[in-house]
Amino acid sequence: MIWLLLLPFRLLFGVVFGLVALPFVLLLLPFVLLLWLPFAILKFTVKLALGIVLLPILAIIAVLGLLVGGIFVLVPLIPLLIVGFGVWAVWRMMAGSNGLVRT
Repeated sequence: MIWLLLLPFRLLFGVVFGLVALPFVLLLLPFVLLLWLPFAILKFTVKLALGIVLLPILAIIAVLGLLVGGIFVLVPLIPLLIVGFGVWAVWRMMAGSNGLVRT
């Protein structure tokens, strides 16, 4: 809780030192940009190249993962599908014999 009491002083010193450092920052900014900009462009280029190379590979892996996941979801449903097909087949055979059910 002592930091809450010291907060106005921290804010005051931050503003004062920020204003004192502002001219130096403005003077050094072009040099910093001159040294930093080529590395920023290189970083962007490497990220773009890796993205172009890896995006199709990751898309294929995602599709394969979805297919495998879908298979693992559908495999436990196979007995229910067999029972449902049996009920449907019996229904179709019974519907054709007495004419009670129209399809």
